Amino acid sequence: MVELASGDLKIRPLRDEDGPILHKWLNDSRVLAYYEGRDKPHDMDMVHKKFLSKTDLSRVLGCLVTWRGSPSGYVQVYPVVGEELTLYGYPQSSRIYGMDQFLGEPDLWNQGIGTLLVHTVVDWLFRECKADRVVMDPRVENTRAIHVYEKCGFRKVKLLPKRELHEGKHHDCWLMEIQVQGLTGYTAEFNPGNV
Repeated sequence: MVELASGDLKIRPLRDEDGPILHKWLNDSRVLAYYEGRDKPHDMDMVHKKFLSKTDLSRVLGCLVTWRGSPSGYVQVYPVVGEELTLYGYPQSSRIYGMDQFLGEPDLWNQGIGTLLVHTVVDWLFRECKADRVVMDPRVENTRAIHVYEKCGFRKVKLLPKRELHEGKHHDCWLMEIQVQGLTGYTAEFNPGNV
């Protein structure tokens, strides 16, 4: 992946030196309430294993998000394959990508940055990865995230009962998807070269 840019938003693949900022975010109860769970604060070993280890990331591309030059969040993309395609109800021949993200700085919430982030990554997945669809599966009660995804053109397609174990309880999730023709006309700029 090359660095993606859209105005003050930049996205680039994770580097080893991003460990401390991920550690900070993954120990903030406000962030953990939506991502991973407040019962799962991460020590540095967990951060390295889950986010920075090259062997564990063979199919997941994890990226640092910056806003106005400061680390601001995390996004990961991955091809949806095998049993997950079957669970979601898509044929095995589909070219579907999943994505997950969070803004790690709560002061940046509710300012449209998440919407810009989702638009930018979805645009890249359709243009550069030739995705048929992009999917996410937010918890049903995460109405703020669902609102952002719908604003970006995603639609709810299937209820996934007890899909996510979060803070010791299984939660229902929505399978949400966007197809290339559902894109709302937003186009990101690309900065050439590898990061």
